Amino acid sequence: EVQLVESGGGLVQAGGSLRLSCAASGFTFDDYAIAWFRQAPGREREGVGCISTRDGSAFIADSAKGRFTISSDKSARMVYLQMNGLKPEDTAVYWCAAPPRRGGDYCRRYRRPGDFASWGQGTQVTVSS
Repeated sequence: EVQLVESGGGLVQAGGSLRLSCAASGFTFDDYAIAWFRQAPGREREGVGCISTRDGSAFIADSAKGRFTISSDKSARMVYLQMNGLKPEDTAVYWCAAPPRRGGDYCRRYRRPGDFASWGQGTQVTVSS
């Protein structure tokens, strides 16, 4: 059974940084795509980015480019979302998510929340102005 557990959220001032972690278990980690999503109050869930655990290639959504980076650690079965230059509009619940099949290239075609089958419990990020 795929299990994902996020951690690292919290309250930070605008301009600050946070690193979210996603601990993964229950699947073959070395060839998977792991995505980060977020949802702010009153808004739809949106993709933040996605990484291939096979080769470390990642994409970042336009709203986060230049500020957020995604990385993974195969040995630790961890995926990280480093968030710098945080803005109040980054305030949201953040989730990591895994697709229904293996394949590090999954996010080249599939990036919507409905394309992902397994989700963590989410972690709250609040950015104060």
